[in-house]
Amino acid sequence: MPGLIDSHAHLNDPAFAADLAGVLGRLQEAGVVAVINVGYDVSSSRRAVEQAHAWPFIYAAVAVHPHDAATFDAEAEAVIGGLARDSRVVAIGETGLDYYRNLSPRQRQQEVFRWHLELARALRLPVIIHDRDAHGDTLQILKKAGPFPAGGVLHCFSGSWEMARECLEMGFYISFAGPVTFKNATKLREIAVRVPLERLLIETDCPYLTPEPHRGRRNEPAYVGLVADAIAAARGLVPEAVSEATAANARRLFGI
Repeated sequence: MPGLIDSHAHLNDPAFAADLAGVLGRLQEAGVVAVINVGYDVSSSRRAVEQAHAWPFIYAAVAVHPHDAATFDAEAEAVIGGLARDSRVVAIGETGLDYYRNLSPRQRQQEVFRWHLELARALRLPVIIHDRDAHGDTLQILKKAGPFPAGGVLHCFSGSWEMARECLEMGFYISFAGPVTFKNATKLREIAVRVPLERLLIETDCPYLTPEPHRGRRNEPAYVGLVADAIAAARGLVPEAVSEATAANARRLFGI
C-alpha cells in the first residue's frame, strides 16, 4: 500500500485533546496511511491502545519513558505488561535513557530500560528506543541485552555515525524526525544519507520537534512528509522514493 507512515507520534498527548478529529483528517489528506502511536507513561500507553482500537490506521506502542523511571513500580509493570499483549500493540516503547534532563536517577533509568528490553524479547515485539545524551550507556545496555529477534528502532536519532553504524550492525532501524529539516542540521543529514535506505524510518515525534517551515508550531503527523522531503533532497532522490521505502520498512518492522 503506498503512502507515508509516521513511525513515532504521540496522538495520546493532551496537546491533541481538543482537535484530534481535525488532526486525523489532515494526516489522511497528507497521504499518511498509518501512525505508530507511542506511549510514554501508564496513562498515555492506555490511551495509545484505546486510540488504536478506535481508528484502524493507528497502531500502539506501550512503555514508560526514562523521565518517569523513578516512579516505575510493580503496578506500572503489571499495567504495561498487560497492555503489551493487546492485539493492537506492535512495539514496546518508548524506553531508553535521557541524560539531558535527568528527571530520574540514571541507575533507575537503566534498570527500567532493561525491564522493557526483556519484555520486548519475551513477547517478540520490536523496541522503540529513546536516547538523549546517553549514547555510550545506551549502546552498552543494548549489546548486553541483545540480540533482539524482533528488532527495533533508535527513534529521533541524535547520535554520531559511529553509533548509528553499531546500531545497524545489531539489526536496528534508524529514524529521523523534524530536526533533520533544520538549517543547522548538516551533520544529521549526512548521517541520514549514510544509513541504508532499507533501514531508514521517518517520524514526527509530534507534538514536538516540528519540521521546517512550521517550526515553532505544534507538530502533527501531517508534517511527516517534510521529513521525507529533507532526506530525499540530501540523498539526491525524489521524495516518493524515501516515502515508499520508509513505509515499507515500517510495515516490516512493526508487522502492520
